[in-house]
Amino acid sequence: MTFGEMQKVLVADDDAINRMVLGELLKPEYTVVLAKNGAQTLERAARHAPDLILLDVMMPDMDGYETLRQLRADPQTAHIAVIFISGLDRPEDEANGLRMGVADYIAKPFNSTVVMARVALHLQVVRQRRMLERLAHVDGLTELANRRRFDEVYEAEWLRASRSKRPLSLALLDIDGFKLYNDHYGHPAGDRALRAVARTASNGMRRPADLAARYGGEELVLLMPDTDAAHAQQVVQSICDDIARLEIEHVTSTVAPVLTVSVGGATLTDHAGETASARFEAADAHLYQAKQAGRNRVIWRKASAV
Repeated sequence: MTFGEMQKVLVADDDAINRMVLGELLKPEYTVVLAKNGAQTLERAARHAPDLILLDVMMPDMDGYETLRQLRADPQTAHIAVIFISGLDRPEDEANGLRMGVADYIAKPFNSTVVMARVALHLQVVRQRRMLERLAHVDGLTELANRRRFDEVYEAEWLRASRSKRPLSLALLDIDGFKLYNDHYGHPAGDRALRAVARTASNGMRRPADLAARYGGEELVLLMPDTDAAHAQQVVQSICDDIARLEIEHVTSTVAPVLTVSVGGATLTDHAGETASARFEAADAHLYQAKQAGRNRVIWRKASAV
């Protein structure tokens, strides 16, 4: 779910009238998906990824308890909050659902005010949880992905590239003479400069699968799945040029009168015998070469496995 997008509620009930009433009640506030049995609930939960499921307990073929058990057993749907809709009023029935991980109960016949209040409450919890998850993956200064998030995405993309035999490009970007910049202009100015560089790098990563992250200090990492060496180097060189065009004054630089960056990159093309850490180390080695060669440049190597 992106900012401003309506949250999604899946209503699962074998009674057509209940589905219609709940759907009409919720539609002004939420995107509503309907299901009439347990099998449909599982399929639509996996396909639509709702934020909340209103699940009837008493359904034919597969009741709410079994549907909930299968939802929790599938990693794709295990996290989705579920509210049981039930005419059962025995404490042991409610306790059973709570033990299985249901978030709440709404009793039949349901009251529209109670339904809306409980749905709103649990969807607020969902929003807050996702906000915390997002903050856990974001660098506070640059607002790029942080190192933890990069490590997660890199591992996943590495495995995907290894299976598909598609290229995976990686670049490490370091601001030239950043300690000198901080010493001369002060750390608040250094923070502003780092944010400007991060914003420029992020803007240069145009595809949804591309990732710009802060790896540490003044070092950024750029990950470009399904991108060959030639195209990746073009993207990175364009980012470097855009950073120079910011014309952030750097009078103490030994490279240029404005802030510049050095980049080392590597592209995985031959997957046999390769590891994710080895490819990262190759990019880091090329960054070192870029610094040793005078900085303000990109050094890239098309990577072959050893």
